[in-house]
Amino acid sequence: MFKNLIITCVLGMLAIVLGAFGAHALKEVLTSAELLSFETAVRYQMYHVIVLLFINIYDGFTTSQKNNISYIFFLGILLFSGSIYAIHLTPITAKSIWFVTPLGGLTLIIGWFLMIMIFLKKYRNSK
Repeated sequence: MFKNLIITCVLGMLAIVLGAFGAHALKEVLTSAELLSFETAVRYQMYHVIVLLFINIYDGFTTSQKNNISYIFFLGILLFSGSIYAIHLTPITAKSIWFVTPLGGLTLIIGWFLMIMIFLKKYRNSK
């Protein structure tokens, strides 16, 4: 669990650093559409960092559930936000990794779905 929280905190810190970098250093480099895309990556990363904090401090999840959900969200952040960062900060083109961003989005959706299934099971068991 603490490993998950450490990774989560690093991801949160990176979201702040990248957000500030985008707002200040990239506003003269990227078009407004590209900057909006970069901001989306930062925003989705931070949203999922907040969810990861909840997941890893919530007593209603088992350690296994915390790890499974966390790893899925870590992968989703890497694929979704990471691919957008790569497109805007490196020579990598969107054409060359077009499939990575939606795959990351799907991975994030799977993480949410897994939480829904866990909560539905808890709900049914509480009746």
